[in-house]
Amino acid sequence: MRHLTVFTTERGQRHQQSALAAAPDSLAITMLRQPNRATLLAHLADAVYLISERRGVVDAGIIAAAPGLRLILRVGSLAHDIDLAAARDAGVAVCCWPEGSVIRVAEHTMLQMLALCKNLHEGEAVALAADSWGESRRTDEDTFAYNWSGRRGSGSLWRRTVGILGLGEIGAELARRLRGWDSTVLYHKRQRLPVDVEADLGVTYVEAEALYARSDFLVNLLPYSPANDLSIGAAIFEQMKDGAYLVSCGSGSVIDEAALADAIHAGKLAGAALDTFEWEPLRPDNPLLALARQGANVLLTPHMAAGGANGAGDERLAMYTPILDHLAGRPLSNRMV
Repeated sequence: MRHLTVFTTERGQRHQQSALAAAPDSLAITMLRQPNRATLLAHLADAVYLISERRGVVDAGIIAAAPGLRLILRVGSLAHDIDLAAARDAGVAVCCWPEGSVIRVAEHTMLQMLALCKNLHEGEAVALAADSWGESRRTDEDTFAYNWSGRRGSGSLWRRTVGILGLGEIGAELARRLRGWDSTVLYHKRQRLPVDVEADLGVTYVEAEALYARSDFLVNLLPYSPANDLSIGAAIFEQMKDGAYLVSCGSGSVIDEAALADAIHAGKLAGAALDTFEWEPLRPDNPLLALARQGANVLLTPHMAAGGANGAGDERLAMYTPILDHLAGRPLSNRMV
């Protein structure tokens, strides 16, 4: 017997196919990308399981329209748009499943910010130039050559303002990792989060213009859409603080890379770190590549923030664990209701 399962997502075909490929044979999955309410209700009429990836309102009316529903699985860690009380009243279990790839991207974003403010690229070059600095002495507690090259500009993430553009699952994991750094974390997105979620994450909503003007680190986590195509460009860089940094683990083709290179070359921005690009693999004529080779504070990584391909299938399969628990009669993993 295959159990009817509705899987809602905002992600593209590539991600949809990987989720379907990893699905257990016991599930008959209907994949719906950004379904309207009527479409979702029609498909839920006979569903046993509902998988909601990252976001999507699941309210009392939706739950009532699925009399056979037994479990709602949120792929991600944010569940503020699921009516937990309505699910409890209907006897429907709710579980969440944080995504390893999302957490790894958040970790990579932390690395990007720290590498930029510490000017790690330049510091490594100094250390590698070991034959350029004259006589060396063996160190002890009083003998050492602190900053022997006289470098300036090694800063800190502590007490700085981080602005997140597009706070979804990755942004939430980044905000959690910024706790303890005493940073001010601002964000802007199309739909503001509930106040209690903002408080839990330690983030403050501001309009886009304020985000650009106040951020020491502007973090782009926007997905690609036609509306976002090359949307982060010269006009935004002009609004940013002098000496601010741009960090990006959002989708490629969102940043105008030529305009970004101009802003860094002109000294408007102190540096940038990108993991995704308009053209991938990175083309040799990319202006950011030339800046990095010339020693600018530019960190470029080959779209690797989410981790390697090894184990991706197993991780996707693990996503279905709460449903497999339910089918086997085991206690549910990551149960919320």
